[in-house]
Amino acid sequence: MQPEKILILGAAGRDFHNFNMFFRDNAAYEVVGFTATQIPNIAGRTYPQVLAGKLYPNGLPIFQEDDLEKIITENQVDRVVFAYSDVTYDHVMHLAARTMAAGADFTVMGTRRTMLESKKPVIAVCAVRTGCGKSQTSRYIGNILRQAGKKVVVVRHPMPYGDLAKQRVQRFATYEDLAKFECTIEEREEYESHVKNGMVVYAGVDYEAILREAEKEADVVIWDGGNNDTPFFKPDLWITVADPLRPGHELSFFPGETNFRAADIIVINKANTASAEGVETVVANAKRYNPKATVIKGASEVVAEKPELIKGKKVLVVEDGPTITHGGMPFGAGKVAAEKYGAAELIDGRPFAVGSIKETYEKFPHIGTLLPAMGYYPEQVKELEDTINASNAEVVLIGTPFDLARLIKINKPTVFVDYALVDMDGPTLAKSMADFLSRIS
Repeated sequence: MQPEKILILGAAGRDFHNFNMFFRDNAAYEVVGFTATQIPNIAGRTYPQVLAGKLYPNGLPIFQEDDLEKIITENQVDRVVFAYSDVTYDHVMHLAARTMAAGADFTVMGTRRTMLESKKPVIAVCAVRTGCGKSQTSRYIGNILRQAGKKVVVVRHPMPYGDLAKQRVQRFATYEDLAKFECTIEEREEYESHVKNGMVVYAGVDYEAILREAEKEADVVIWDGGNNDTPFFKPDLWITVADPLRPGHELSFFPGETNFRAADIIVINKANTASAEGVETVVANAKRYNPKATVIKGASEVVAEKPELIKGKKVLVVEDGPTITHGGMPFGAGKVAAEKYGAAELIDGRPFAVGSIKETYEKFPHIGTLLPAMGYYPEQVKELEDTINASNAEVVLIGTPFDLARLIKINKPTVFVDYALVDMDGPTLAKSMADFLSRIS
């Protein structure tokens, strides 16, 4: 029998993992390639042979998703596998309709076939949308585990924007490691806060190899998810972070609803700043669709390192890129800090934007005056730097999860904004972690 021809729709993350887990070295299937979206400069590249395996001596091409019908027709694709995250159900099913109109089947892979099992306890931290607060939740959990004497290793969802072969397995323990691997802004946003917190971070492309390395030095592995994707590792404790500033999104975005329904613990983050109605909507949905889960309300506390520089000043707010672009949030920690510490005016970043930064504003008009910290490749980092430096702001407020001023040269005073998860009244995450520690000790 001829092998079934497969096309995998992705965004340089879940797609590679599903291939590695199920299709690599599987002669029943012939993968014709991947498509790319969400992440710039991925299409046109090749998934290298060293990762693709013996069935693909030339590696695998990465196509542009816009050419879906053409790819299906020219390669006689039998089945299209959808494999990326944080999209509406409308988005998924429009792709399904395009696929079926071109004559192919359309499928999504489940968790059983795509989760690796670990020899060490695994806590998965996932979310219902991008920008809910996974990283601060992971840091909170990591600190509790370390205080209990556990060696914690964080494994981060893939962000392979460079040389895929070199990025097969990455280990970050120092700031120098971030520079060694030439990390983008998006990678630094996810890795640096853990490194600063004294935790080792693994990431890359081949997650079975990554897991086996992490197990060598971990008592507990924390899976720090990306977007609203499901875990790559089978969790012993599945934590899903929900956002009451976007109530109802826990039931309307893929695959965040999977995380919401499967979680052992649902953390409703930002409950201190969301409306009571927003919080109660998420609570009610949790009770209805996942009654077994423990529901915890958490506060996301924003703290500026030099708040005295903000009061009465004209500030340019730089926010976490993915959160306010495809995450759909109209603001992040930077705007909250500007209001909290009394900024006189928020400078509009749009008149100063150049290159791809200007294009990002055009693609995501809901961002408004805020500046998204986009930096998927060196040229884009330079465009971000030029945009910031051209602005007429008195102070730059950095609301990204890492201090952007460590990477680029900014010609005006900067204030780094950090944020942390704080337990509120009722069931607490601290108590849930104590219960977990008693189970694994």
